[in-house]
Amino acid sequence: MSLQNTLKAISNPVRRDILTLLKEGPQSAGSIADHFELSKATISSHLAQLKQADLIREDKYKNFIYYELNLSAFEEATLWLKGFTNEK
Repeated sequence: MSLQNTLKAISNPVRRDILTLLKEGPQSAGSIADHFELSKATISSHLAQLKQADLIREDKYKNFIYYELNLSAFEEATLWLKGFTNEK
């Protein structure tokens, strides 16, 4: 994962909303799509970009794919952003 991919992924408001939804816990793509007035293909594209940035991971269970946050992927961005504050 690179910081550039992370920042690009979170630059889109829909992807940020998806990440916020996933803070509640794992969800299927259909459940995520129900929160938006977008096509399932568009949601799938957003999920793919979040996955490429390693911000989410998928877990297959029976016939469903559940998405969840990959919290460790946020660490690099957090450390970089903290460099602009006095926090250590």
